Amino acid sequence: MSATADGLTIHGAVVDEAYTRLLMQRTDLPITDVLALDRVQKGLTIPDDMTRRLRRLKLIEGRKPHLRVAPLVADATDTRAAYIRARALDDTHATQLVVDYLSRFDTATRQDIDDLLAGKLSGDLETDEKARRVANLLTKLRRDGLIRNRGTRSNPVWELADSPA
Repeated sequence: MSATADGLTIHGAVVDEAYTRLLMQRTDLPITDVLALDRVQKGLTIPDDMTRRLRRLKLIEGRKPHLRVAPLVADATDTRAAYIRARALDDTHATQLVVDYLSRFDTATRQDIDDLLAGKLSGDLETDEKARRVANLLTKLRRDGLIRNRGTRSNPVWELADSPA
């Protein structure tokens, strides 16, 4: 698939007919946008100019290469559950999960935190990206004064910052 001055060119692409038909029936989108959304839905790349256009129309979200259709498109195509599974876990929810865990069990190792958040992280992320996401969350919580590490850097044991040392 490539972008041209007058739209999108498809080179031997297989289009999900049911998905495309639903989008065409429930929206007033041009065929070029529908075909690009079909590619995003399949996890395939689309040209940068089409990415900008679909973002501006609020039809896609996420960062390349992990673009996903926006809630409006998921709703129009009856793929709401897939949207929820694919979207990233927001920091507020992740923070609450970690704080709840530490409130109930006092401490957690990095493995405990990984296990806690494993099913909640976006299915679009690779294993190393998930690990970085958890590390960034823990760093943010530590810097915000919510948690502290009473273990070592290589073997952290996290606890709530307001708990006795």
